[in-house]
Parts: sequence; C-alpha cells; structure tokens
Amino acid sequence: MKRIWAPWRKQYVEQGTPEGCIFCLKAAAGDDAKQHVITRGESCFSMLNRFPYNSGHLMVSPFRHVPGLGSLDARELTELMVMVRDSISLLDLKLSPDGFNVGINLGRAAGAGVADHVHIHIVPRWEGDTNFMLVLGETRVIPHALDEMYKKLISG
Repeated sequence: MKRIWAPWRKQYVEQGTPEGCIFCLKAAAGDDAKQHVITRGESCFSMLNRFPYNSGHLMVSPFRHVPGLGSLDARELTELMVMVRDSISLLDLKLSPDGFNVGINLGRAAGAGVADHVHIHIVPRWEGDTNFMLVLGETRVIPHALDEMYKKLISG
C-alpha cells in the first residue's frame, strides 16, 4: 500500500470538484490569494496549478474562455506569451530551478484536463527531481504547500 501524508488536500476532497471552468471561476473570484492567482494582465492571468507536477507549477491563461490559440486575437496572444516569459523570470528568481518545461495540451486527446479553455503550463525542473518515489512507487512528492508557494512567489 502506498501512502503519502498530504493534509492540505483535505479541503479539496471535502469541497468536491467545482462546476464550471476552473480558469473562468478563479479569474472571476476576486480573492487572488485564496485562488492562488499570481499575476493579472489586461487579457490574461497566471495561477498556481492545484495539482502540480513540481513546486511552482504555473498555468497562464486568457480571461476569455476559448479552446485554442487560433481563437485569440493578436493582443491576447501577445500578452499570453509575454506573461509566460515573465512567469519564467519570476520562477527563476524565486526558486532557481535548473530548467523549465513549457507546454500546451490542445484537446483532451493531447492530455488537456480542461480542454475548452486554452492555457500554458510552466513547470520548474531541478536536476534529479525525478526520484525513486516516482520510479518505484508511481508517486510524485511535491515539497511545498500551495499557500506556501503562493506567498513565496508574490513576496517582494
């Protein structure tokens, strides 16, 4: 039996899965700290992933609910990519990773968990961050709680 102690997940388990698009809900919620929204622009925002691949895993998304890059106008597309660049700079400054994975899953067949609202994943990577837990136990260990990571990323 595989067990990992993750008391911060209790809130998610008790509240269940929200109805609606997570990107639309978080952008409209108004409490950026509670929603783990890191930055807001005119047409896009960044937020921490609630189910991160690694500590600091961010997602950048337009406010507008669209399924793909082709649905964005030039201004939205530009801001989206500028926010990806700025998010990488922030993560580099605050976490000093050895590298990054940046990716977009377009469509459910491509692995998109939220297929109808385009978003870009930014995952900080460190040398050796794939360890025996993942290889032997098929379990990923994330060393930071979301609230802790949020405070670290928004601090001066």
